[in-house]
Amino acid sequence: MRRLILGILTVIVLIFSIGPALLSSLTEPQITNQLELYQSELFLQAREVKAVEGSDVDAASAILGDSISLESIASTYAETRQSVQQQVERLDVQLEQVEQEALAVELNSGSSLTTAPAAQQVAAQFQEQRQLSETLGLQLGILDAERGEVDGAIATWKSLFPENQSSSTESVSDSGAEFSGTAALVQDREKTAQVLLGLWSEPSRILPDAEPQLRATLDGWFLNRSLERLYELQQRPEEIQKLQAKEQAIAQQTVVKLGLLGTGPAIGCLIGTVLLIVLIVQRLLKGKESLLADPRDLSWETPWPWDITWQVLLVGFFLLGQLVLPIVVGLGRALLLQSLSNQGLSLNLSEGRITAISTAIVYLLMSVGALTVLYYSIKPYLPLAEDWFRLSLKGKWPLWGLGGYLVAVPLVIGVSLVNQQIWQGRGGSNPLLEIVLNEGDTVALGIFFFTAAVAAPIFEEILFRGFLLPSLTRYMPVWGAIALSAVIFAVAHLSFSEVLPLAVLGAVLGFVYTRSRNLLSSMLVHSLWNSATMVGLLILGSGID
Repeated sequence: MRRLILGILTVIVLIFSIGPALLSSLTEPQITNQLELYQSELFLQAREVKAVEGSDVDAASAILGDSISLESIASTYAETRQSVQQQVERLDVQLEQVEQEALAVELNSGSSLTTAPAAQQVAAQFQEQRQLSETLGLQLGILDAERGEVDGAIATWKSLFPENQSSSTESVSDSGAEFSGTAALVQDREKTAQVLLGLWSEPSRILPDAEPQLRATLDGWFLNRSLERLYELQQRPEEIQKLQAKEQAIAQQTVVKLGLLGTGPAIGCLIGTVLLIVLIVQRLLKGKESLLADPRDLSWETPWPWDITWQVLLVGFFLLGQLVLPIVVGLGRALLLQSLSNQGLSLNLSEGRITAISTAIVYLLMSVGALTVLYYSIKPYLPLAEDWFRLSLKGKWPLWGLGGYLVAVPLVIGVSLVNQQIWQGRGGSNPLLEIVLNEGDTVALGIFFFTAAVAAPIFEEILFRGFLLPSLTRYMPVWGAIALSAVIFAVAHLSFSEVLPLAVLGAVLGFVYTRSRNLLSSMLVHSLWNSATMVGLLILGSGID
């Protein structure tokens, strides 16, 4: 009976949670493209660092090398825009298909239906990518103009005018009022393109409200370059001096940020690569006595059958954590806000803080729920052998944790580079990463950091390494259990593009735990990895002014 119920619940989770999430990630962009753009703008800002007095050496280029050249940055923007435009075309075809299916359903049912939810979701993604493509067009034109390629810049800006765009977006206008704001954003970009055309055309012309229009649409280096051109045409030298002084201060800070972003991963890769080579050499010289020896003698005594293992994962993690709790917390949040609104009250919290608190609540409730399911599932088999769920402050777990993290850095980065070529900017990403990248609220960021660097390592290591990995050794060799638990760990993040990198990270976590026999070691690896990721995102996000 239990296995029958588990089978039914498995189908429910696949249909309503895992399946839709993974399929949705196929059409979603990776955060990698956004990270590259953020880093490229940091390079642009750093270029404004003035040379040392009396020297012809470009200070920024001396520090950051050839990657800071306008040509290389323009190439990055062009490649990203091409990738986004391809995504727009794919979504356009997909939108047409889902709208045809919705129309067929409407005709067959005889009822008057608004746009189907599936069409609305695709339309939202379509509009988001189209807006990004237009923004990149504005920015790429400014880059070309700064490089002296004014004709190319003018051609790029003209391509943003309605008469030069595909009429494929007409169907989106029927998708509901939620897209009314999108039309305004599109018009803003078209107006900005007209302003930029006027500034760089021969003869130049300054359109009414040029400065407010530029400030409304552009930011960072691109806004400063446009304003500088405007001030030159308006003959406002004082404003140019103020702008250059502001850019110099930002550029000096940016060089430091880029140094931190480049130095940390580079040092980690170098040390990790050396450590990997040492481990391989040790394996060749010492054989079974080496750290990389065959782990077949390191299995656990697992007293429960496979259905208990699946019960804990299915009910505790996927059903409760991925399906039930997000719905319950989301409804609770909506009802609370509605109730406060009806009473004329409010939480006085920003959207970022509300999202951060909701995410933390969902994760903590999922942790408590999953661990409760775990406890009652294995309770009949207690007490367990002493090497189960071992958390000990004694031993060399800090060395295992630090060493595991350093080894993971070159392995995961190497796999990620290959993974990017496979997915070509698609496959989705953890939505938390994008939120952190764009979030400016210190309190919200602190909550996100706690969730990612403390709560996640503790809960996920107890579940995936402390329970799942040892449970699998009842049916397969330890190396197989490490591999399978790593794949399940990666798939549980519900993003196709992250499966390979997270599986490699999961394998390192499994190896560290198997060898150290202490969950604190794998928790440390996990926490260091998430913390480094968060810090990198914070540095990137803080660099856009």
